[in-house]
Amino acid sequence: MGLLTQLLTFPLAPVRGVTWVVDQVVEAAEREYYDPETVERELAALERELLEGRIDQAAFDEREDQLLDRLEEIAAYRRGDPTV
Repeated sequence: MGLLTQLLTFPLAPVRGVTWVVDQVVEAAEREYYDPETVERELAALERELLEGRIDQAAFDEREDQLLDRLEEIAAYRRGDPTV
């Protein structure tokens, strides 16, 4: 970028800064959302709840299905499957 371009676009600097911050937040959220370890930890915790008697089999089955669907979604995302 030349000096003239920098001077002319200087008023847009705060917008570029905010855009960069938003991009970073979105990337961090996607990394967390598509992290299979988080879902696997939830599955383990769910199984512990079932074994300890804190939830019944029906609740376990329902939540387990949701978590397994999330793992499938994560796998498809990592493969670059456009159906996600």
